[in-house]
Amino acid sequence: MYKRQIHDFVSGVKLDRGEQERLLREKCNRKWSIPYSTRTRLSRSTILRWIKRYTDSNGKLESLYPLSRSDRGVSRGMDEETCLGLIRLRKQLPKATVPVLIETMENRKLVSAGLTLNLSTVYRFLHHHNLMNPTQTNPVDRRKFEVELPNDLWQSDAMHGPRVEVDGRMRKSYLLAFLDDHSRLVPHGQFYLSERLASYLDAFEQALLRRGLPRKLYLDNGPAFRSKHLEHVTASLGIALIHASPYTPQGRGKIERFFRTVRMQFLPGFRGKTLEELNESFDLWLNDIYHHRKHSSTGQSPFQRFTAHMECLRAAPTELKDYFRKHARRRVAKDRTITLNGKLYEAPVTLIGKQVLLLFHENHPDRVEVRYNQQSYGFLTVLDLHINARVKRDKNSGTDLEMAEKPSQYQGGQLWSKGRRHQQWT
Repeated sequence: MYKRQIHDFVSGVKLDRGEQERLLREKCNRKWSIPYSTRTRLSRSTILRWIKRYTDSNGKLESLYPLSRSDRGVSRGMDEETCLGLIRLRKQLPKATVPVLIETMENRKLVSAGLTLNLSTVYRFLHHHNLMNPTQTNPVDRRKFEVELPNDLWQSDAMHGPRVEVDGRMRKSYLLAFLDDHSRLVPHGQFYLSERLASYLDAFEQALLRRGLPRKLYLDNGPAFRSKHLEHVTASLGIALIHASPYTPQGRGKIERFFRTVRMQFLPGFRGKTLEELNESFDLWLNDIYHHRKHSSTGQSPFQRFTAHMECLRAAPTELKDYFRKHARRRVAKDRTITLNGKLYEAPVTLIGKQVLLLFHENHPDRVEVRYNQQSYGFLTVLDLHINARVKRDKNSGTDLEMAEKPSQYQGGQLWSKGRRHQQWT
C-alpha cells in the first residue's frame, strides 16, 4: 500500500515542482482503504515523510513499515510518579482487584494532581509489568504425573450437583466420585443429598466392591475426608490416605477435569427430577459412554486401559462391610449392660467392669460386636427387661465365657483370579 501511494514520486522520473504539487493534492483528496484503520484520507505531511524515508533507505520497502513505539511499556495515561506508586501499592496488596487498587491510590493521594486513573489503563499497565497475578517469591515445583498401573492411586472429591425433588421439595445434590489416576476410569460415582461422612463412606464401599482396593487414596481437606473413622477404614484395608495441601486444587487436576466433563456432557442432557432418576441416568452415561470413549490424554478408553492389567488388581475382602464399622469404647456396668446410641445391650458376665471396644454399623443396631484385649466376644444382645425377669441368674463363678472365633486379619487383598474377573466384570 505504501509503495503504491508514493510510486509516482520515486519511480525514477524527475518531476518539476508544479507536477509534484498537483500529485500531492490529488492523493490527499483521494479516499484510501487503510488496513486496521477507519481513516480514508492521507495528509500532505504523511506522504512527504514516506517519500523521504524511502529515498534515504535507497529504496528499501521495509523503511515504510510502521515503527514500534519508542516508549513501549510506558503508560501515556499515567506519569512516572503515579506508575511507581502503583507498582509499590501492588506489591503491598498482591491480591487486590484493580478497582480496589485505583480506589486505594486515590484515597492515599498517590495519583498526581489533575490525573484520573482509567480502569483499562491500569489493567494494561499491570499486565505489561506482570503484576496482574500475585508474584511468588518461592515458586512451587508442580509437575504433571501419572501412576504406572491401575489402582495404584485414586483421586476423590465432591462436586455440587443439580437440585432434585425430594418429598415435594427441591434439594441440592452432591456428586461423590472416585477416579483411577492411571486409566481415568471412575470406580464409582453417585449423587447424594449431602457430602457428609456417611455418604462418602457409602460411595467408597461401593467403589471398592466394584473395582478392588487402591494402594493410595488422594483427597481434599474437607471435614468428611479428615475424619478419624475414614483413617481407620483405610488403614485397616492397607490403603495409604493422602491429603492435598489446603487451597491447592492443582494436584487433583484429573478428578476436577472429570467433574468438568460431567457438567459439560452429562448434566445438560439430564431431563429427570428425582435423585433416583439422576443416579440412574448418571450410571448409564458413566458405564455406556464415558468408560468406553477414547480419553484425550491417554489415547485409550478408561475401561480398556484399566482392564489391561487385571493381574495387578487386589480384590476387596469378603466381609468388606465389617471394615466400615464405627468404634466406641464403653465400660460394662455391674448389671452387664452397655449403652450405645440410646439403646441398652447385655454383655457377657466375664466383661463386667471391663472397658471394651464396640464395633457397629449405625443402620444395624442388632449387630454390635464387643472386643476386649483384641479378642472378640461375639455380638451383644439387645436388653429385654421382660425376658430377664424370667431368667435364672448365673452364680458368677468366674468361669470364662467361651470367646467367639477371632476375626480374620486383613491380608492385603487377594489378586483377581480369572474366575473372579469374569464374575466381577460382566
